[in-house]
Amino acid sequence: MLHGASDGNGVIVWLRQRDSFPNGDWPVLQRGDTAAARGAIVAARFMIGEVAHGVPLDSGTVTVTLEGGGVISAHARGSGLELAAAGRVTVDAAFAAVPLGADPVPCGMQP
Repeated sequence: MLHGASDGNGVIVWLRQRDSFPNGDWPVLQRGDTAAARGAIVAARFMIGEVAHGVPLDSGTVTVTLEGGGVISAHARGSGLELAAAGRVTVDAAFAAVPLGADPVPCGMQP
């Protein structure tokens, strides 16, 4: 999971993969999508004046680059419907050289 925020604006990217994190383009998924093996769930929060707005992306791509030394970079591009403003919002966000944290809990499928 990658997240960044500044002055009330922010983006969160949840990368879903069954095992390793390969480099390349990941499709944007809906949060409830349980069928796709790999993809990214992306949401953005932004301010218009004093009013906060939020949008989950329903289309787009996240380009993932796993770099040496346990560092990941990602570039999320896509759009989604923001209900309060009754319109589509386009998101273009980049995460550069984010250190990967250790996973304290092993993750694996159990029969």
